[in-house]
Amino acid sequence: MRLDYDMVRRNGVRIRSCQGDFTVCPACANRPEDIGVSDLVLIGLKTTANDQFARSVLPLVGSQTAVLTLQNGLGNVEQLARLFPIDQIMGGLCFVCLNRLEPGVIHHIDYGQVVLGEFQRPPEPRTHTIASMFRQAGVPCEVTSNLAQAHWEKLVWNIPFNGLGVAGIAGCEGVRNPKSDVGSLKSRGPVLTTDKLLDDPRWAELVRELMLEVIAAARALGFKVLDDVADENIARTRTMGAYKASTLLDFERGQPVELESLFLEPLRRAREAGVPTPQLENLCRILCALNAR
Repeated sequence: MRLDYDMVRRNGVRIRSCQGDFTVCPACANRPEDIGVSDLVLIGLKTTANDQFARSVLPLVGSQTAVLTLQNGLGNVEQLARLFPIDQIMGGLCFVCLNRLEPGVIHHIDYGQVVLGEFQRPPEPRTHTIASMFRQAGVPCEVTSNLAQAHWEKLVWNIPFNGLGVAGIAGCEGVRNPKSDVGSLKSRGPVLTTDKLLDDPRWAELVRELMLEVIAAARALGFKVLDDVADENIARTRTMGAYKASTLLDFERGQPVELESLFLEPLRRAREAGVPTPQLENLCRILCALNAR
């Protein structure tokens, strides 16, 4: 049972937004079988729940269903491709600052855009139709001709700001030192919201180093990701204020963090491409140790 089901069924979803508060009262079901085969399945699960795809998504999918995942990181569309034909699978990215405060309550802080694409093929008429549906609902939406590259471009932000927000608990020296003993790292370092990461020169330098490693890996894999993407992401992040990335919130709540899709899979692909990523490797090592605690 989804944790928000009872609350949403009674009160709807309450959005506290920088653009004005509102409440949405959607139709709710507690089991996918109660919904049945649908025209479009939109997946917004944390990637830590991807092992539930067969149970939660299969009952919703027929031969003509489009399956669209808006999850973070790499490997999600490939996991869906093990269950469904490639021509039914789509992916997307959400560029938005928001936090789930409690069941049925969302805090929208800044931004709000969706980018959609097809898995392993260029956009099709349905891609533009679904993007138009988002726009008609008031959500800015664009279509990308290269979904895989768009995922790498999003990682340029996700890896440093999600990863360092948690790794700050280990202390700055532990994050930078690849030979540090993870077991002896500080039990509580600073809570690193996005503004603190950029205001402290030590963390800001590490943010940029991680971004450039991600860009180098993407280029080695054939994607045309420019260094300017790092500057653009840093500039946009400065307007977010004291934003806690989702991985930091998950960690503070004692929930598993999205290690596989956001950190470990990008690291594996960088290694396969022969790209050295020492800061990403050290970050993954520390995140795995902290998550295991």
